[in-house]
Amino acid sequence: MTKLGVGIIGCGNISTSYLKLAPLFKSLDVKAVADINMDTAKARAEEFGVRAETVDDLLNADDIDVVVNLTIPDVHFAVTKQILEAGKHAYSEKPLVLSLDEGKQLRDLAASKGLRVGSAPDTFLGGAHQLARAQIDAGKVGRIIGGTCHVMGHGMEAWHPNPDFFFKPGGGPVLDMGPYYITNLIQLIGPVKSVTALATATFATRTIGNGDRLGETVPVETPTNIQALLEFENGAVVTLGASWDVWAHRHDHMEIYGENGSIFLPDPNFFGGDVEISGEDKEISTVEPWDHPFSVANQDERANYRCAGLADMATAIAEGREHRCNIDVAVHAVDVMTSILKAGEERRFVEMTTTCERPAALSPDEARALLA
Repeated sequence: MTKLGVGIIGCGNISTSYLKLAPLFKSLDVKAVADINMDTAKARAEEFGVRAETVDDLLNADDIDVVVNLTIPDVHFAVTKQILEAGKHAYSEKPLVLSLDEGKQLRDLAASKGLRVGSAPDTFLGGAHQLARAQIDAGKVGRIIGGTCHVMGHGMEAWHPNPDFFFKPGGGPVLDMGPYYITNLIQLIGPVKSVTALATATFATRTIGNGDRLGETVPVETPTNIQALLEFENGAVVTLGASWDVWAHRHDHMEIYGENGSIFLPDPNFFGGDVEISGEDKEISTVEPWDHPFSVANQDERANYRCAGLADMATAIAEGREHRCNIDVAVHAVDVMTSILKAGEERRFVEMTTTCERPAALSPDEARALLA
């Protein structure tokens, strides 16, 4: 198979994951990296044996087919637009954009140029979440009627040396961590029809607990405690709790309820973990693990296959099929997340104006086919 030349814009911490893991996939060949700070780009390039380029030079390079956007969320739209205008396929870290209008603009621009746009998260392609998908598709718990999801903690200020952007508009737990949960719900259940929510910010400021700014306070300018209800097109109703105001809790990450049983999923921020199931007997047992390559621990005792979505997009381009982390799914997730925040602000129900198909399931054999 012909490999696609890959360029990366943004050489922060997340770039190391892409650069380390891209060689696992046979369709990817990272050629160059770029950053607004050329010293940062040069250091990352030297570390991984690739070229350091300016952003303009990377976008004009003949050996680069797809560009990965690893910049901060506030500039995701502008950078991805720049990538498409340069005639390159684009793949963005989550969230794709911070507004529905920006997502629609990228979708239209990509379509007009015959280019692909993909977006993280791709953790839903992990062996655990695909095992849960297989149980649902096989009818093991019957028609899905509801569920609960909880992403809760006490924010990033305790460990992140510059946590400001987490607490500004465009940050907060829904837009930062919500993509993992909402994208997984979409692949498990299907598209969302409407949402409602209540949203607050318990703390007016946060105190930095690490780094050169230790003890400095940052203002909180976005909701940090959101309780939402999601109504899906199939009729299921799911509760989503997303909070950075909680010190401790005992909620599971994800539970999916069917007419004939329940499924319990691990953290959708990761690829692996145990999946549990119960039937009408109410006995909860672990689903027998399957031979899915994206379940295998490969990094700090965890399964980490970041780049799987990018590799699937590269393979899909060659095969002429839709890729799983596609722009319709990403735009719909943005619609859901921004509508949750709007519903919380206005204290009402908000109807979705977008929809999407469930991404195709990724079987163990299909996953193996992506690997080098």
